Amino acid sequence: MATTTSAAVTEPPGLETQRKEIESLLQEHELRAGDTWYLVERRWYEQWKEYVETGDQNSSSFPGQIDNTELFEELDSYHLKERLVENEDFVLIPAEAWHKLLAWYGMVEVQPALERKVVDLPSLVKVEVYPVEIFLCLHSNMENVVTAQFSRADHIHTIQKVMMKQFDVVEGAETRLWMKSSDTSCERLRNVHVRVLDSCLSSGMVCLLPRLSEFRPSSRPSPHLPAPLAVSAPPLIPPLPTPTCSPGCQRNSVEEQDSYRGQPGVCGLTNLGNTCFMNSALQCLSNTPPLTEYFLRNAYLEELNFTNPLGMKGEIAEAYADVIKQMWSGRHYSVVPRIFKTKVGHFASQFLGYQQHDSQELLSFLLDGLHEDLNRVKNKEYIELRDAAGRPDQEVAEEAWRNHRRRNDSAIVDTFHGLFKSTLVCPECRKVSVTFDPFCYLSVPLPVSKDRVMEVFFVSLDPVAKPVQHRLVVPKAGKVFDLCSVLSEMTKIPANQMVVADVFNHRFYKLYHADESLSCILDRDDIFVYVKKQGSVEEEGDEVVLALYLRERSHYRDYGSGSSSYGTSLFGHPLLMTVPRGQCSRDALYHLFLQRLARYVRPPDPSEEEDEEEGEDDDDDDEEEELYKTQTNGVSYAQPYVAMDWDPDMKKKYYNENEAEKYVKHQSMEVPHQQTTVQLQECIELFTTVETLEEENPWYCPMCKKHQLATKKLDLWSLPEVLIIHLKRFSYTKYSREKLDIIVDFPLRLVTSCLRYDLIAVSNHYGGLRDGHYTSYARNKDNGQWYYFDDSKVTYAREEQIVTNAAYLLFYHRQDKIRQPTLPAPLDSSSPTQPANDVTSPKHDGMEGATPCVNMETD
Repeated sequence: MATTTSAAVTEPPGLETQRKEIESLLQEHELRAGDTWYLVERRWYEQWKEYVETGDQNSSSFPGQIDNTELFEELDSYHLKERLVENEDFVLIPAEAWHKLLAWYGMVEVQPALERKVVDLPSLVKVEVYPVEIFLCLHSNMENVVTAQFSRADHIHTIQKVMMKQFDVVEGAETRLWMKSSDTSCERLRNVHVRVLDSCLSSGMVCLLPRLSEFRPSSRPSPHLPAPLAVSAPPLIPPLPTPTCSPGCQRNSVEEQDSYRGQPGVCGLTNLGNTCFMNSALQCLSNTPPLTEYFLRNAYLEELNFTNPLGMKGEIAEAYADVIKQMWSGRHYSVVPRIFKTKVGHFASQFLGYQQHDSQELLSFLLDGLHEDLNRVKNKEYIELRDAAGRPDQEVAEEAWRNHRRRNDSAIVDTFHGLFKSTLVCPECRKVSVTFDPFCYLSVPLPVSKDRVMEVFFVSLDPVAKPVQHRLVVPKAGKVFDLCSVLSEMTKIPANQMVVADVFNHRFYKLYHADESLSCILDRDDIFVYVKKQGSVEEEGDEVVLALYLRERSHYRDYGSGSSSYGTSLFGHPLLMTVPRGQCSRDALYHLFLQRLARYVRPPDPSEEEDEEEGEDDDDDDEEEELYKTQTNGVSYAQPYVAMDWDPDMKKKYYNENEAEKYVKHQSMEVPHQQTTVQLQECIELFTTVETLEEENPWYCPMCKKHQLATKKLDLWSLPEVLIIHLKRFSYTKYSREKLDIIVDFPLRLVTSCLRYDLIAVSNHYGGLRDGHYTSYARNKDNGQWYYFDDSKVTYAREEQIVTNAAYLLFYHRQDKIRQPTLPAPLDSSSPTQPANDVTSPKHDGMEGATPCVNMETD
């Protein structure tokens, strides 16, 4: 999938021709299964677009060789970074366009081309950015492992053929293919005609190829195997299960089946490849007592709804039941939820493949799917809704709940559904509309900080001073000038003397104007702030601001103009400097630049040059004179610029690369960022705050007979047996996208006006917007002990560990419904569980005893 490219660079056409050819190819090509596309680092591609738009072949915006360095995790194995985003990190171009760019510009030496296939998945055709990477080995020689990549559209027999060829297995020999996804879990791949996608093979798994004779004990030595093409060292692989094992061996080995006995429910879930989001949600639901007991006592079997058009023919419920029964059998320390994952992807294409997803989105789909699969209502009747028309809230609420249960009656509704009270007020006629709507979980907003922390490098006018890294607290919705103002307080340099730049690939990717929004700057951007002399304005008055680029000469490039010039590649950090107009001659700029680069450039010694040049001809003398060469050309973000071209040998002699990369940290970098803490009650109050509807979502007022931007208020009318609270940590606004890492101080015991709840589970998310990891805390219903679930790993947990800034989903169980633990807490627990509070609350089934506008407090 990733092949090293060494194609020779050919003479490119004119820039306008390049632009038209590539744009035409991008417009002509559509995604078709089997076609090949290529990944190109986005900023290189944007730089190329800027270059061809200048129309100047000698422009400093020349992008150089195709460079995908930013897409790789590390440059030894050239593994892609996880969760790269199209059009943010890379662009996709068809093969024909790729080969043209490669021929015109070449590619960084040794770097592989990122070739990817278009695959046809259920209801989706897409470029497979992340192929499945698996380890191949023979069962008789597990130390020799070959790493290989396969498309999800490949069939299993393709893997089998590759392995037989790789390990010199005689064609026609009887073989059996097994896949291994954890230390003890092996599963036979019986149907070799299914696709990799349908078999649930995922990256990081091991494919074992035993010969038939290897299934039986043998004292004969294993045959000699040739060295593999690519060797890596995955975790130690245990012996393969024998073919006489029971069907359960597809999940765990025979040895485990016979010997392992553990606490039911204390069971990990194998990560099938970026499925930690699913594992986290499953662990929380598994430790929700009423739902788990419903499945363990097989009550679901009598309620499976195979005819519901909104359901999944009972398949999701059955797959979920299978996972729960395994987890609560006490016979497994880890379960492989492969069939469940396949079913989820089959009915919800967004969960196909092995990209990271959101545990709340999976939970929402699963609760809805279980409800429809278990809905006791076989034929949903049409119900015409009545207006409240001034009737008492209690009467309207009871009517709404009855209507809801007439169409929706399942164990999910019994356990998780409650009622909102929604009040809309017309701003014109003051018409009040009151409705009661069911909910399955509460999605509560977090108080969003108005500030943002940014890190920048400050470059002063002192040529011997190193860049200084600063950590700034700026307004989240602020402007670039706000950033300069904060930095000005630290440096004592006036804000209007600063220029803020995004530096990428040794050039100015963008110079920001003072009135631009800070939302344009991403956290991963390398931001440098330069100082220009007071009163200087670009190309005005007696001074001009120049961008200085350093370039190393390479091969000649002929543009068909009858003249030749050196090809160049940028290096080092670019600089901005203010130059008097009278000093813009070549010699004057040469000396100014040497002064500006004094920290890491040693100027040539004339006597030293004379010794070195002794005996060389005049042509060599001329070349030395052209060691530093300027061209002034327009660049879209920095005008004008000057490029200093270096001969490779002279660069090695006079340019100190190590010194050029050095910087110092300002004391602001040493101050840890103070984390904000809010109470769960504050989040719920925000949820119930009056808000005005947005323009794209108006309300039709029956009195005014037109759409109005009404005010809306939500209140909690009745709460379910199990209350799920979703903390909306992922914030998307017109100003920014971010993950909110503030600590929400949620209670382990929650008190409402008439009900008391105990916390029973938490889904955690660690990381940022585009990457991260999900885990969960949960309290075992039988022994009352808290555990920490991290995929297949399970450890003891203490109550004081549970409240963190990673908490994402909270599960609360009503105290009057909780069955007290029947088993003592484990003796070897690091922290014995405190006795559960035995608090009795009023009976509150469905709408009975409902109290309007429920308030929440901490106990």
